[in-house]
Amino acid sequence: MTTLADFTATTLAGEEQDLSAHLGSVVLVVNTASRCGLTPQYEGLQALHERFAPQGLRVLGFPCDQFMHQEPGSDAEISEFCQVNYGVTFPMFSKVEVNGEGAHPLYRWLTGAHEVEGGLEIPAGDIEWNFAKFLLGRDGTVLRRWSPQTEPADIADDIEAALRA
Repeated sequence: MTTLADFTATTLAGEEQDLSAHLGSVVLVVNTASRCGLTPQYEGLQALHERFAPQGLRVLGFPCDQFMHQEPGSDAEISEFCQVNYGVTFPMFSKVEVNGEGAHPLYRWLTGAHEVEGGLEIPAGDIEWNFAKFLLGRDGTVLRRWSPQTEPADIADDIEAALRA
């Protein structure tokens, strides 16, 4: 079975990171953008990180420029923007594509169908916009998917439940 541990990604600092480093943590994967109407969600994502990191949550941000060129910056510019404007301290990665033939392998996997406990299925399909969210369990499997419009604070109960599991 494929899990988060099967993927690598490049950090904003240019270092290749094996995502298996996050196994044992509950992980929230989010495609982000600096010039989007939803960009203020960085604040909510940082709040989730601060609240739940001590219990084992890892928020992973993946900037994406596929939606109306809303992430045009370089890795250095993205890093500075996130730190200066939102105080982001959770891991951020280099810009990726999340849809289509050029999609990062992690996102090809995330957007596929996933069966979760009780036989429920997480719907497959392309990312609709920036700030789509995926919650992964400590074993690196997908637990939930939320639309970009879902505010980070609205998923806190699901994060708590995953942390308790």
